[in-house]
Amino acid sequence: MNNKQHGFSLIELMIVVIIIGILGSIAYPSYLDHVRRGNRTDAQAALSDAAQQMERCRSSAGTFTGCSALGTYDSPEGFYEVEVVTSGGGVGFTATAKAKKAPQTGDSGCTSLTLDHVGKRTPTSGDCW
Repeated sequence: MNNKQHGFSLIELMIVVIIIGILGSIAYPSYLDHVRRGNRTDAQAALSDAAQQMERCRSSAGTFTGCSALGTYDSPEGFYEVEVVTSGGGVGFTATAKAKKAPQTGDSGCTSLTLDHVGKRTPTSGDCW
């Protein structure tokens, strides 16, 4: 009679689970960072679009006051809330995109991006733009 058992021992199974856990703990933060960087294009596109609308309005009306792009609205993908306000009595504007939902709310240093009428982008630190 052959009493040889086949299969995995509990120790072997636990070693595999530990290895998978270690690999996952290394890979997941990198993956999440990649997703956040990709989602930043949502804010960048929304800010660029708002700036273009504001410039079109100024070229036809001579001022940024009363432009249709003014106000608060969601970015195309909904990861950011965009707010466009005038400054200097209608001679300038500032468009700000603030992270609205995960995973962008955990994007350290890049939860708020700003673009103004002279093309100044903030935050300037990091690789947000």
